[in-house]
Amino acid sequence: QVQLVESGGGAVQAGGSLRLSCAAAGRIDKTYSMAWFRQAPGKEREGVAGIGSDGLTSYGGSSVKSRFTISRDDAKRTLYLQMNNLKPGDTAMYYCAAGGIGDIYTIGSLTTAFAYWGQGTQVTVSS
Repeated sequence: QVQLVESGGGAVQAGGSLRLSCAAAGRIDKTYSMAWFRQAPGKEREGVAGIGSDGLTSYGGSSVKSRFTISRDDAKRTLYLQMNNLKPGDTAMYYCAAGGIGDIYTIGSLTTAFAYWGQGTQVTVSS
């Protein structure tokens, strides 16, 4: 079993920054792709950024790509999302996901399955 625990969310003003972390525990495979998703109230979940086991990254759109950076530290079993120049439209619950046998998602050029999900961390950006 794999457990994912997100942290680093909070309330910031527009233009601010946050760094989300996702700590993985259990039988997580280093070959897994990992990703960040977000879901705002009343909206569907969307892929924000993904990263393969080889470190290749993919982002959900040009707006995100220019402001967010996804990274992973396999030695620490941790996934990160650095978010800069935050906007009110970034307000959402942010979820970490890791590969395995599950539903398939596409984030930019990354298409892969994600079987494991964290509980989420809330990001609120005020204008």
